[in-house]
Amino acid sequence: MSEYIILSIFLFLGAFIAAAATVTGLLLGYRTKNTKNKMAPYECGMETIGNARIQFKVGYYLFALLFLVFDIEALFLFPVMMYFKQIVTGQAGLSPAIVIIDLAIFMAILVSGLAYAWKKGILKWE
Repeated sequence: MSEYIILSIFLFLGAFIAAAATVTGLLLGYRTKNTKNKMAPYECGMETIGNARIQFKVGYYLFALLFLVFDIEALFLFPVMMYFKQIVTGQAGLSPAIVIIDLAIFMAILVSGLAYAWKKGILKWE
């Protein structure tokens, strides 16, 4: 039961610190008017063309999502590859066939996502 008390204390402290930081920023922060230049996206000093939040052809957000997909892929594949030898030999307590089938399905989903991004032209640099 004492583990739950400690967990509750840490959750309360985390929420309190986050709320205190937000309120402090709102109370003491410098307030400015929202002007056109302030709300414009930064484009390396060049004149902005279109709206990066809405524009689909450029695909800024799609390129970022593609990066996140492959970042998560590496995150999920790392533990499996660390114990792959134990999995294949049966020492890990997992069925090697199930693990290999799961990896094949996972990779097929990611490759289909890459093919979709390639077809949409997200990976083209101009």
